[in-house]
Amino acid sequence: MRTFNLFISHSWTCSDQYGKLVALLENRGNFRFRNYSVPIDDPIHTRGTTTELRRAIRQQMAPCSVVLILAGVYATYSRWIDEEIDLATRGFNIPRPIVAIRPRESQRTSAAVTQAADRIVGWDTDSVVNAIRELAWGLQEIVWVDEAQGGSVDGGAGADAGRGPA
Repeated sequence: MRTFNLFISHSWTCSDQYGKLVALLENRGNFRFRNYSVPIDDPIHTRGTTTELRRAIRQQMAPCSVVLILAGVYATYSRWIDEEIDLATRGFNIPRPIVAIRPRESQRTSAAVTQAADRIVGWDTDSVVNAIRELAWGLQEIVWVDEAQGGSVDGGAGADAGRGPA
């Protein structure tokens, strides 16, 4: 079974929704993934500069074939969501497709996230997983990191594979 490398964008101030999304994916049968999100216990959150955090996010996103973004209205006010969208769409030779996920309790969604998204789905396991599978088709092989051989990511763009799954 294929394992999907995912970057799950989130705000630590809204970590409850992030945790619920991770659990939703973990509990889905016949679906494996690696979570490359920057972990909350990474000291870059509290001691790093803006440049260092952007670099850390880019490293984590490099081996991923899909970026998931919770599209609740909080995303409209998050500077880092904009940075992550910019990295996914322009930070690599091969852009990372974006799946915007509308949270259940959210009546409104972030315009910035929905405009950048390649797919917009509801808070439904099958919708999220199907979007990941569709968008990752063929891309995983291009950005795949052959860790055993020390291969490069991003089709030779020379980016570092990052710190690995969170």
